[in-house]
Amino acid sequence: MLVDVLQRRVKDLRISVTDRCNLRCTYCMPLEIYTWINREEILSYEEITRLARLFVRLGVEKIRITGGEALVRRDLHQLVAGISALAGLRDLCLTTNGVLLAQQAPLLAAAGLKRINVSVDTLDPATFRRMTGRDNLSQVLDGLLAARRCGLLPIKINAVIIRGVNDKEILPMVDFARHHGFAIRFIEFMDVGNVNQWHSDKLVSKREILQIIHARYPLREIGREEHGAPAIGYGFEDGRGEVGVIASVTEPFCAGCTRLRLTADGKLVTCLFSASGHDVKSLLRGGASDEEILAFIRSVWQARADRYSEERHAALSSGKDYRSADRTKIEMIRLGG
Repeated sequence: MLVDVLQRRVKDLRISVTDRCNLRCTYCMPLEIYTWINREEILSYEEITRLARLFVRLGVEKIRITGGEALVRRDLHQLVAGISALAGLRDLCLTTNGVLLAQQAPLLAAAGLKRINVSVDTLDPATFRRMTGRDNLSQVLDGLLAARRCGLLPIKINAVIIRGVNDKEILPMVDFARHHGFAIRFIEFMDVGNVNQWHSDKLVSKREILQIIHARYPLREIGREEHGAPAIGYGFEDGRGEVGVIASVTEPFCAGCTRLRLTADGKLVTCLFSASGHDVKSLLRGGASDEEILAFIRSVWQARADRYSEERHAALSSGKDYRSADRTKIEMIRLGG
């Protein structure tokens, strides 16, 4: 069993296949001008599949494909087919903004994708444009329904809640999810990257989110799906679905984190709030054997001691003026959340 300094297993791998995106979400990559990764530096599907196979050998049970926006990468279903065939992999999921999902859902399902998470922060077209810089809400909603028709279940909606922006959308989002049979997860606004202008005043806490929902729809706590899962789940007392909250800021879960990330240009990143990654692409393209690459991955994970969210929580709880900008981090557009 491969464990890090804090005795956390590696169980989950998040693979970013591109840093490109067709939206400009304020909390992720609000910049219209950005230095994109050169295409020749992006891992091929063959390289990604090889690494995925090695990660499964090391104990990874779940793989999530992300971006940027993963569906802007051409023929993504071909990668899905390669990864879904790996012996020992228990779960394969995709996170998407949904804009291109309606066209691609049938191919993804046929290729072996099991389930899908879709980022939808608002159902209001004006708020959607404010948050994403685009007018694609109708396409996103069409994509959700197409994914359901194709059997990509369960479908989970992810919504980042920002005070003064979309905090009035919590109940409409819940109503929408309940009506269509989707699970929904609300995410506390986090200081990922360097450009989203995070401040604690913009935070809507897990406690507030649950109070708003519970006032209309009584809830009962279910807990985490499994140890290390980011969301704490709550079932509706009337039996019509569930809601989850990812509370990285107010209730950090670093102690149970089992996630490792692979960037599109071949860096291993051990924390969503990391300042840098570990280059595995040079080994892939330098002719390294599987055993050499496995040894490198082991060395990265075994040295891992990340607990950024716990450190942030301690600083905020102390009453100090916590400044996220004091620590440089990899932009979220390269990590995929």
